[in-house]
Amino acid sequence: MSHMPELEASELPADAVEVGRIADAWGIKGWFKVAAFSSDPEALFSASRWYLQPAEKGARQFSGTVLLPVKQARVHSDSIVATSPAVNDRNSAEALRGARIFVARSDFPKAEDGEYYWVDLMGLSVVNREGVALGVVRDLMATGPQTVLVLAYEEDGKERERMIPFVDAYVDKVDLQARTIVADWQPDY
Repeated sequence: MSHMPELEASELPADAVEVGRIADAWGIKGWFKVAAFSSDPEALFSASRWYLQPAEKGARQFSGTVLLPVKQARVHSDSIVATSPAVNDRNSAEALRGARIFVARSDFPKAEDGEYYWVDLMGLSVVNREGVALGVVRDLMATGPQTVLVLAYEEDGKERERMIPFVDAYVDKVDLQARTIVADWQPDY
Protein backbone atom coordinates (compact mmCIF):
# COMPACT_ATOMS: atom_id res chain seq x y z
CA MET A 1 0.00 0.00 0.00
CA SER A 2 1.57 3.29 -0.99
CA HIS A 3 1.57 5.98 1.64
CA MET A 4 1.93 9.64 0.91
CA PRO A 5 5.12 11.19 2.33
CA GLU A 6 4.68 14.09 4.76
CA LEU A 7 4.94 17.11 2.49
CA GLU A 8 4.27 20.67 3.46
CA ALA A 9 1.31 22.38 1.80
CA SER A 10 2.37 25.37 -0.25
CA GLU A 11 1.18 28.08 -2.59
CA LEU A 12 2.19 27.65 -6.22
CA PRO A 13 4.60 30.53 -6.93
CA ALA A 14 3.28 33.15 -9.36
CA ASP A 15 6.17 32.37 -11.72
CA ALA A 16 5.73 28.58 -11.56
CA VAL A 17 6.38 26.62 -14.75
CA GLU A 18 5.26 23.03 -15.26
CA VAL A 19 8.42 21.08 -16.16
CA GLY A 20 7.42 17.43 -15.95
CA ARG A 21 5.77 14.77 -13.85
CA ILE A 22 6.78 11.97 -11.54
CA ALA A 23 6.67 8.79 -13.61
CA ASP A 24 7.31 6.05 -11.08
CA ALA A 25 9.30 4.80 -8.12
CA TRP A 26 12.91 3.84 -8.92
CA GLY A 27 14.72 1.31 -6.76
CA ILE A 28 13.88 0.67 -3.11
CA LYS A 29 15.39 3.72 -1.39
CA GLY A 30 12.72 6.25 -2.30
CA TRP A 31 14.21 7.50 -5.58
CA PHE A 32 11.70 8.26 -8.30
CA LYS A 33 11.76 8.59 -12.07
CA VAL A 34 10.82 11.88 -13.68
CA ALA A 35 9.36 12.47 -17.14
CA ALA A 36 10.61 15.91 -18.21
CA PHE A 37 8.60 17.97 -20.72
CA SER A 38 11.62 19.67 -22.22
CA SER A 39 14.62 18.12 -23.91
CA ASP A 40 16.58 20.57 -21.75
CA PRO A 41 15.62 19.71 -18.17
CA GLU A 42 18.12 22.08 -16.53
CA ALA A 43 15.46 23.56 -14.25
CA LEU A 44 14.82 20.13 -12.73
CA PHE A 45 18.49 19.80 -11.85
CA SER A 46 19.07 23.28 -10.50
CA ALA A 47 15.95 23.79 -8.37
CA SER A 48 16.11 22.46 -4.83
CA ARG A 49 12.33 22.90 -4.42
CA TRP A 50 9.76 21.31 -6.65
CA TYR A 51 6.09 22.14 -6.28
CA LEU A 52 3.78 19.19 -6.87
CA GLN A 53 0.15 19.09 -7.86
CA PRO A 54 -1.90 15.91 -8.23
CA ALA A 55 -2.23 14.21 -11.59
CA GLU A 56 -5.11 15.53 -13.67
CA LYS A 57 -6.64 12.08 -13.80
CA GLY A 58 -6.30 8.91 -11.76
CA ALA A 59 -6.03 8.42 -8.02
CA ARG A 60 -5.21 11.51 -6.00
CA GLN A 61 -2.97 10.96 -3.02
CA PHE A 62 -3.08 14.64 -2.09
CA SER A 63 -4.80 17.85 -3.13
CA GLY A 64 -3.66 21.39 -3.71
CA THR A 65 0.04 22.15 -3.98
CA VAL A 66 2.78 20.58 -1.87
CA LEU A 67 6.45 21.42 -1.62
CA LEU A 68 8.92 18.64 -2.40
CA PRO A 69 12.48 19.38 -1.22
CA VAL A 70 14.90 17.81 -3.72
CA LYS A 71 18.25 16.47 -2.59
CA GLN A 72 19.50 15.31 -5.96
CA ALA A 73 18.28 14.95 -9.55
CA ARG A 74 20.40 13.37 -12.24
CA VAL A 75 20.30 11.62 -15.59
CA HIS A 76 20.26 7.85 -15.41
CA SER A 77 20.53 6.08 -18.79
CA ASP A 78 17.70 7.72 -20.77
CA SER A 79 15.63 9.10 -17.93
CA ILE A 80 15.91 11.43 -14.97
CA VAL A 81 15.88 10.14 -11.42
CA ALA A 82 15.62 12.19 -8.24
CA THR A 83 15.62 11.82 -4.50
CA SER A 84 14.07 13.86 -1.70
CA PRO A 85 14.74 13.79 2.05
CA ALA A 86 10.94 13.54 2.46
CA VAL A 87 10.67 10.34 0.40
CA ASN A 88 12.56 7.52 2.03
CA ASP A 89 11.15 4.31 0.65
CA ARG A 90 9.60 2.83 -2.46
CA ASN A 91 6.02 3.10 -1.12
CA SER A 92 6.35 6.85 -0.59
CA ALA A 93 7.84 7.26 -4.06
CA GLU A 94 4.98 5.25 -5.57
CA ALA A 95 2.48 7.51 -3.83
CA LEU A 96 3.81 10.44 -5.87
CA ARG A 97 3.33 8.69 -9.21
CA GLY A 98 1.70 10.98 -11.78
CA ALA A 99 2.20 14.16 -9.74
CA ARG A 100 2.81 17.26 -11.85
CA ILE A 101 6.11 19.02 -11.16
CA PHE A 102 6.39 22.81 -11.18
CA VAL A 103 9.53 24.87 -10.63
CA ALA A 104 9.62 28.59 -9.90
CA ARG A 105 11.00 30.43 -12.93
CA SER A 106 13.28 32.33 -10.52
CA ASP A 107 14.93 28.98 -9.64
CA PHE A 108 15.92 28.28 -13.26
CA PRO A 109 19.63 28.58 -13.97
CA LYS A 110 20.49 31.80 -15.78
CA ALA A 111 20.32 31.37 -19.55
CA GLU A 112 23.49 32.08 -21.49
CA ASP A 113 23.62 35.14 -23.72
CA GLY A 114 21.55 34.50 -26.81
CA GLU A 115 19.87 31.50 -25.19
CA TYR A 116 16.27 31.51 -24.04
CA TYR A 117 14.02 29.15 -22.19
CA TRP A 118 10.96 28.10 -24.17
CA VAL A 119 8.77 29.28 -21.34
CA ASP A 120 10.15 32.82 -21.74
CA LEU A 121 9.25 32.96 -25.43
CA MET A 122 5.63 31.85 -25.06
CA GLY A 123 3.18 34.69 -25.57
CA LEU A 124 5.74 37.11 -27.05
CA SER A 125 4.56 39.26 -29.96
CA VAL A 126 6.51 38.85 -33.16
CA VAL A 127 6.93 41.78 -35.58
CA ASN A 128 9.07 42.08 -38.66
CA ARG A 129 11.69 44.75 -39.42
CA GLU A 130 8.98 46.93 -40.94
CA GLY A 131 6.92 46.69 -37.75
CA VAL A 132 4.23 44.46 -39.24
CA ALA A 133 2.70 42.16 -36.60
CA LEU A 134 3.27 38.50 -37.52
CA GLY A 135 1.56 36.88 -34.54
CA VAL A 136 2.06 35.70 -30.99
CA VAL A 137 4.25 32.75 -30.00
CA ARG A 138 1.87 29.93 -29.11
CA ASP A 139 4.26 26.99 -29.21
CA LEU A 140 7.77 25.91 -30.07
CA MET A 141 8.70 22.83 -32.02
CA ALA A 142 12.06 21.14 -32.12
CA THR A 143 12.61 19.99 -35.70
CA GLY A 144 15.90 18.16 -35.52
CA PRO A 145 18.70 20.71 -35.44
CA GLN A 146 16.55 23.82 -35.04
CA THR A 147 13.64 25.15 -33.09
CA VAL A 148 10.63 26.64 -34.86
CA LEU A 149 8.40 29.35 -33.40
CA VAL A 150 4.73 28.57 -33.94
CA LEU A 151 2.81 31.86 -34.14
CA ALA A 152 -0.92 32.32 -33.87
CA TYR A 153 -2.52 35.19 -35.81
CA GLU A 154 -5.87 36.14 -37.25
CA GLU A 155 -6.67 36.66 -40.89
CA ASP A 156 -10.15 37.40 -42.22
CA GLY A 157 -11.51 36.57 -38.77
CA LYS A 158 -9.94 33.11 -38.84
CA GLU A 159 -7.30 31.82 -36.42
CA ARG A 160 -4.18 30.86 -38.40
CA GLU A 161 -0.69 29.60 -37.76
CA ARG A 162 2.68 30.76 -39.05
CA MET A 163 6.06 29.12 -38.46
CA ILE A 164 9.40 30.90 -38.28
CA PRO A 165 12.69 29.09 -37.64
CA PHE A 166 14.18 30.38 -34.38
CA VAL A 167 17.64 30.93 -35.86
CA ASP A 168 19.89 33.98 -36.18
CA ALA A 169 19.24 34.17 -39.91
CA TYR A 170 15.60 35.15 -39.26
CA VAL A 171 15.46 36.37 -35.67
CA ASP A 172 17.04 39.80 -35.21
CA LYS A 173 16.22 40.45 -31.59
CA VAL A 174 14.43 38.99 -28.59
CA ASP A 175 13.38 41.62 -26.05
CA LEU A 176 12.03 39.83 -22.98
CA GLN A 177 11.31 43.12 -21.17
CA ALA A 178 9.21 44.48 -24.04
CA ARG A 179 7.88 40.94 -24.72
CA THR A 180 8.62 41.20 -28.44
CA ILE A 181 10.67 39.38 -31.05
CA VAL A 182 11.83 41.17 -34.20
CA ALA A 183 12.16 38.85 -37.19
CA ASP A 184 13.37 39.25 -40.76
CA TRP A 185 10.21 37.70 -42.19
CA GLN A 186 7.38 38.76 -44.44
CA PRO A 187 3.70 38.05 -43.78
CA ASP A 188 3.37 36.34 -47.18
CA TYR A 189 6.29 33.90 -46.76
